[in-house]
Amino acid sequence: MAESLRRLISSETCGVLQEKLERWYKDYHINSCDQNLNRCCEIMELSAKIQGHLFSIFNQTAREGGHYAGVETIKSRLLPWLGTCFSSPAPGRPFETSFSKESHEKERQLRELANSRNHEILQLERELNSTRLQLSLVQQDLEEAQLALEDTKTKSATTLLAAEDEIVQLKTDLKAYQAKEECALRSLEKLSDYEQQVQTLKDEIAILGAQKSVLQSRLARSRSPSPRSIRSRSPSPLPIKSISPGRSRLTNTSRHAHLVERFRDIYAQARLDAQTLLRSYIDDLEMVQRIIYVAAVESFHAAKKAFRQFKMRVRKALSLSFSGTESVEDRVMDYIIRQEDLYDVQYSVNEVINAMNIHPRISFPPEVDFIMISSLIRELCRVAFSMQTLDPPLDISFATEGELFNEYKYRRSFDSDFTAPLVAYHVWPTLMENDSVIVKGEVVTRRGALWSHRSRSRSRGRSQTRSRSLSPLSHGADHSRHLPSRSRSPSPLRSGSPSKWAYSELRQSWL
Repeated sequence: MAESLRRLISSETCGVLQEKLERWYKDYHINSCDQNLNRCCEIMELSAKIQGHLFSIFNQTAREGGHYAGVETIKSRLLPWLGTCFSSPAPGRPFETSFSKESHEKERQLRELANSRNHEILQLERELNSTRLQLSLVQQDLEEAQLALEDTKTKSATTLLAAEDEIVQLKTDLKAYQAKEECALRSLEKLSDYEQQVQTLKDEIAILGAQKSVLQSRLARSRSPSPRSIRSRSPSPLPIKSISPGRSRLTNTSRHAHLVERFRDIYAQARLDAQTLLRSYIDDLEMVQRIIYVAAVESFHAAKKAFRQFKMRVRKALSLSFSGTESVEDRVMDYIIRQEDLYDVQYSVNEVINAMNIHPRISFPPEVDFIMISSLIRELCRVAFSMQTLDPPLDISFATEGELFNEYKYRRSFDSDFTAPLVAYHVWPTLMENDSVIVKGEVVTRRGALWSHRSRSRSRGRSQTRSRSLSPLSHGADHSRHLPSRSRSPSPLRSGSPSKWAYSELRQSWL
């Protein structure tokens, strides 16, 4: 019995019953009828549970008292109370019980929490109503925007149809204008070609007039018996038309850019083609790169030599017919620029191959001939010759094996030792304009390059130079100077001239 009573006290059911009664009392006038009835039912259910526990304790206590113990109490109190059907106590008589302070504090916290929850719920309901109102406004704006979009689509469709017709018309006009522009460009190109040909013919006529006057003077001098008769018979020289100001000065910048680009293309394409061709006969990559570098250097030397000789011949020919305020050098350079096709590049190629055959720093198998890279040499000679016509001219820099690596002039190859300070050998020359670097060269740097350079020089100095068979082109290089220059076909404008053969022979005589 004591244990059952202890469990009833520890369950705090009586405290909960008291708290529920107090809350019901506070909210009685606020609640509706259904809410008050529900509260009453809850309290009755809780009270029934308490009474059930009390009846169990009552039963156990009666058993502990024996067969006749407690009979008077049951008769005097329990039976009359059951007879009145659990009537409620009279008003004003409180249900007294002891409650713990902890249960009161917990109930108070629960009430506060419930109140805060109710307050939050009310706040959320207000926010929800406000959000619903905003959503309705947004929906109205969206409907208005959709209506405006439909209206814009309708207007755009009409505008698009008109724009398509206009675009078709503009395309047609553009094609017509492009056709007119192409025709104008073709006419302009033809006009520039005609002007160049006319200017060339004027220069050649002036040169021929000078040659004719010289020949007539010589012929008259050889036939005249005395100086007086020579003066009486010598015809007056023909008037020579002055050549227009040099077009070379007008196009120097464009030709400079074009030649530099050609030099880079040779390095990027023609050099690699020649290297691939030589590698099929020579396994040593270093020797192949040395051969190509020597070919480039010798090509520039041969082209500069040919340019100097060609310039001397032109200056000698033009000085006979010089008249006007323009300098002879400008007239000479202008003529060379417009007559670069007269440059005998094959003679320079033969000179380069001959120089390579006796070069002390390159070697090759007996069955290999340098003529196989003649296309690379020919292109280098043409570019080097054209570079001498620039103002100032372009040239390759002087270089020696074992020199200190200069980052301003060179870049290292991929197989170089990037910590080595000396150049082992050169792969490609540096293109210079006075003291400025235009295109960097390529070198291979390795440790001990200076020592290997000196040992190679001593070993080559002790050994005799290996005799090499000259190429078919190089055999005839020494005799080509004594042969007449190759005949060139006259231009279409001069094809109908009756004196074209005389002009060809006169040009060969002064060239």
